[in-house]
Amino acid sequence: MNELKGMHHVTAITSNAEKNYEFFTYVLGMRLVKKTVNQDDIHTYHLFFADDTGSPGTDMTFFDFPGAPKGVHGTNEISKTSFRVPSNEALDYWVARFDRLEVNHTGIKEQFGKKVLSFVDFDDQQYQLISDEGNEGVAAGTPWQKGPIPLEYAITGLGPIFVRIANFDYFKEVMEKVLLYKEIDKEGSFHLFEGGEGGNGAQVVVEYNAVLPQAKQGFGTVHHAAFRVEDRSVLEEWNKRMKDFGFQTSGFVDRFFFGSLYTQVAPQILFEFATDGPGFMDDEPYETLGEKLSLPPMLEPKRDEIEKSVRPIDTVRSTIEFTKE
Repeated sequence: MNELKGMHHVTAITSNAEKNYEFFTYVLGMRLVKKTVNQDDIHTYHLFFADDTGSPGTDMTFFDFPGAPKGVHGTNEISKTSFRVPSNEALDYWVARFDRLEVNHTGIKEQFGKKVLSFVDFDDQQYQLISDEGNEGVAAGTPWQKGPIPLEYAITGLGPIFVRIANFDYFKEVMEKVLLYKEIDKEGSFHLFEGGEGGNGAQVVVEYNAVLPQAKQGFGTVHHAAFRVEDRSVLEEWNKRMKDFGFQTSGFVDRFFFGSLYTQVAPQILFEFATDGPGFMDDEPYETLGEKLSLPPMLEPKRDEIEKSVRPIDTVRSTIEFTKE
């Protein structure tokens, strides 16, 4: 069985695509590599923020569903998304940056032997930065070369996702027996699972919590998380495996930028398996990634309808000379 290679992307819900773009571009210095629409709801933007070239394992993506309620954090949710930075020193830079830009954060802490810095955005979406100092395993991506963050401190990809769950014993079985991850550490109610090549890019932190009320999905919460697989043939292996364990799946879904498979593994925990390719550079040149509304070929005939239904967002950055500070 081909193991999962680590995290592919995390998709969350925002209350405002414009503010979301501003936060990820100008505060976090991640590159918008694709401005498209939700392929299942074409009146909703789908924004992809990633490393310099949109490498798999570096994407945080957002839907802005019209009229979505505010989400409520609780148990049975993908509760937090991590981003990798190169070093402990980088976290000191980010503390100063967050203080200057008035981003709420917890200060630097340590979890499972790694320095981390938790913070939130305007929707109370939960994030953390994690230091790659001493890290081994899945390689990091390439920071956005022309972004506003000094390259030695910039975000290079996804770190561990956090899952808060009420039925820990069940979820541990899912992680170990079904997804082939291994529990490698524990701190209090937090359990660290690792798969594939290991390291920050291939870890899941599972928090056992049967006290909090059920989370409610809405803006400020995660919609789903995706794991990396090599190609469609491996995706089909995982489709069969999930069905053999009794899970319902979406079957193969062609997302144009990658192939996908979806399955709900626990209440409100939707996991996706996604292929590493083809990637985000087939339909746009590197220099202007994410600056125009990109539509997969199956939606191109509806471009006029789609452009009338989604408000225009100015995402041109190739003409901007960012000061790295």
